[in-house]
Amino acid sequence: MTSLRNLEYEQLWLNAHTDTRAAVYTFSSCITLADLNADGDFKLIVADLGTGSTNVKLKVYKGTSLHSETALLDVPTGVVSFYMDFSEPRMPAIAVASGSNIYIYKNMRPYFKFSLPSMDVNPLEKDLWMQVREEQIEVGVLMELLNNLRLEIGFAQLSTQSQHLLAQDPTTVPSFVQQYCKVPIKRQTVVTCVTTLKKALADEKAVSCLVVGTESGEILVLDPEAFTILEKIKLCHQESSTLIVPAVLSAFGLHAVEFRIVAACRDGSLRLARRGWTESKLLVQLPAQPVAMTVSPENASITIALMNQTLQCFSKKGKLQWVVTLPAAACALCPIPLPHQSTTLVAVSLNGGLLQLYNGRQLVDVIKAPQSVSGLVFGKFGQEENALIMFTVDGSLLVKILKRTAHFNLQGGSTSANVVPGVAQQIKLQIPKKTRLFLDQTMRERDNCVMMHRTFQRDLFQLRVDVARACVQALQSCNNPISLEGAEPVKLSAQVLGLGPLFKMVITLQNISASTLIQDIGILFHFDDKMYSMEKPFIKVPILLPGVEYPYETMIRNISELALSDQIRVMVVREGQTQPVLAAIINMPVCDLLGMV
Repeated sequence: MTSLRNLEYEQLWLNAHTDTRAAVYTFSSCITLADLNADGDFKLIVADLGTGSTNVKLKVYKGTSLHSETALLDVPTGVVSFYMDFSEPRMPAIAVASGSNIYIYKNMRPYFKFSLPSMDVNPLEKDLWMQVREEQIEVGVLMELLNNLRLEIGFAQLSTQSQHLLAQDPTTVPSFVQQYCKVPIKRQTVVTCVTTLKKALADEKAVSCLVVGTESGEILVLDPEAFTILEKIKLCHQESSTLIVPAVLSAFGLHAVEFRIVAACRDGSLRLARRGWTESKLLVQLPAQPVAMTVSPENASITIALMNQTLQCFSKKGKLQWVVTLPAAACALCPIPLPHQSTTLVAVSLNGGLLQLYNGRQLVDVIKAPQSVSGLVFGKFGQEENALIMFTVDGSLLVKILKRTAHFNLQGGSTSANVVPGVAQQIKLQIPKKTRLFLDQTMRERDNCVMMHRTFQRDLFQLRVDVARACVQALQSCNNPISLEGAEPVKLSAQVLGLGPLFKMVITLQNISASTLIQDIGILFHFDDKMYSMEKPFIKVPILLPGVEYPYETMIRNISELALSDQIRVMVVREGQTQPVLAAIINMPVCDLLGMV
């Protein structure tokens, strides 16, 4: 076992450590990096799946050596590190999702266990088990009725007890019923994926909420201190019986302000959930099942690896941006943030041991591993800023460190000799030849760039001044409660009722002509949105008959914390005209402070 400082140079990456005897079998969702002791020494936390039923452990690596390990009761589905509170020193907690529980470790000691809430049991199923317990029905009748119920409501809607019974061999059914008929029947879901979401601040060490995906087709957002459910979002409609189970979750934003949760589901759908939603919405139906997913922090684009050997990118609205065909099936995916180059790469591990790094759809580097990489993570490890940790399918541990002088050629690809361009990158673009006129125009713009920029800025400022003058002139010319134009004989009066902070404004319009009908007009309110909020900022006015007064009401609320008042401009506008017909300025009363308490 070598030290992190015994380094072997390999182009852009340094071979820091290779341990073929680590015997750690895991996936990317079960790997994380964290400063467990708040001493600046980041450690590797990995959930070792062992054989799948035994030797399941939570291991902590300090540098290249195994620091500690903790036995787990069930197979884990995800491991994340997050900050629970603001206590000093800032030591993160480790959350391990396993079965229907989430185990919280603080300083690698058991701290708390959160269990998913139980689900409702079908009344008919509950009654059947009660009857067999009281020997009112036989075991064969129970099996027949449970099979009918399974066909009616679906296998996933049955309790775990009934599911195990239906999966039993016919010879073991009587003993199974005798053993479990007196056990209280429960229906419990399990965790399928887990991630974190910043609660109120976007700092690196800010408090984060846990975001949990369940087998019952729900996304739960948990409070990090009380471990109560803050949000519960269903991935399918209430009237739909189809169960949509999340496989990968990615959350970004702030829970206290606005957040988005993107879920890649087992049915091949990509779904979106936002703050205040109780049901998710379909972004796009993928052409194949997802393998792994990451969301770019720069533009919220979604990069996802699929089982059809493609890497696809979607916008935050679900629009397909690009597709890259991979040379082999994807096994895992990991974001590689590079702040010094103001970009985030995506590392995709392929079947056969190849690891490709993409900047968007452009291949920028290739790393070769001895075996297929089943799990990888990039971040701070030990005292190093940019470490890439990989676990292969045979249990080997590989650690590579990005050279401090490494520079990915994001414009023309990497300088690494290992890069093999894809088929799409070898297609020659049809670029027209440069004409003489184009060259002359380019030379003129290059020689006179300063003068052209100054001319453009001068014309832009002049345009803004002309627009402002025209706007002021249009408002001042109509600043009269009675229209002086013969074509629009309208009279306007306003009245403000109330002490605040809620006011009622009554606008009265009157057609003062003798026989002319007035139509296609409306009432527009102009106000400071930091001071007031209005129920109806625009009111459509029907036909005004001569001599009749028409009152129109709207509610105004003072939303300022200060006891101040402001003016509201009321304008009567006509469809298709830029200048108001008439206008009036209303001086709002000072809000009553007692009413705001």
